[in-house]
Amino acid sequence: MEQFLIILTFLIIGKGLRHVPDFPDETGTVLNMFVIYVSMPALVLQNVPQMVFSKDLLVLMIMPWAVLLLSCALILLFSRIFKWSRSVTGCLMLLIPLGNTSFFGFPMVKAFFGEGAIPYALVYDQVGSFLGLAVYGSFILAVYGSAGSRPTVKSVTKKIITFPPFIALIIAVLLKPVEYPPAFMNLLAMLSSTLVPLVMTAVGFQLTLRLNREDTFQLGFGLLVKLVAVPAAALIFCKAAGLEGEAVRISIFETGMPPMISAGALAIMANLSPALTSALVGVGIIISFATLPALYHLLSFI
Repeated sequence: MEQFLIILTFLIIGKGLRHVPDFPDETGTVLNMFVIYVSMPALVLQNVPQMVFSKDLLVLMIMPWAVLLLSCALILLFSRIFKWSRSVTGCLMLLIPLGNTSFFGFPMVKAFFGEGAIPYALVYDQVGSFLGLAVYGSFILAVYGSAGSRPTVKSVTKKIITFPPFIALIIAVLLKPVEYPPAFMNLLAMLSSTLVPLVMTAVGFQLTLRLNREDTFQLGFGLLVKLVAVPAAALIFCKAAGLEGEAVRISIFETGMPPMISAGALAIMANLSPALTSALVGVGIIISFATLPALYHLLSFI
């Protein structure tokens, strides 16, 4: 609970700094860039060598794609029933299947499961959310978006292999048999410790709540699927299948993360219902402060 309150405090600090004139509008972007290029790679290099590769990791690799398929099926079904516009459908298709499993997920996993759980969260994020954003996200933008160039296999591949945490993941796997010098381990620990304060401050700084009456139903539907229905389905399936263990619990916990901020930025750039996009990201983060603790307590049953 203490870690949870610390995360909430940084979120409030970020929101407060938004109203300080000395902080430019780009502050949130700069903080996120530092996290991407420094904090997350350091966290990867620090924790991946300690991770034991086993069949349990398959759950972390399969779960995000199963969640994506379930979310897409529900969105397409309701879109057809209620005759939603392509803009609204594209927005939901991009944001609901993709969770905020890195910027928001890493601090939350660390708060509830401890630092030792970070490698599992990393596998879920890299194999699921990030790869999903690069491949599936590019496809959705190409189909529904009205802005930006059409993605190609080359551009998607380049985006994946040049992502700093992904590069760090490859290096960490290759250096797994190597024992880091104590000084280097201390450096990694210091750099990785910046992730939670910086990313949650950035999230608070960029948090917006632009709610339009016309978007209320789609907003409620999207967050109900993302924060309640999908995690419940994942929990029930794993319980019925007899799956258990730390990796399983973390994979279910990750399914309950709010919509991805990066996917929201891309949706706005592609003019996919910008008002609904902002509401999904902003309101989703706020509500998840209630749904994630509830989900964590339910995980005690498996």
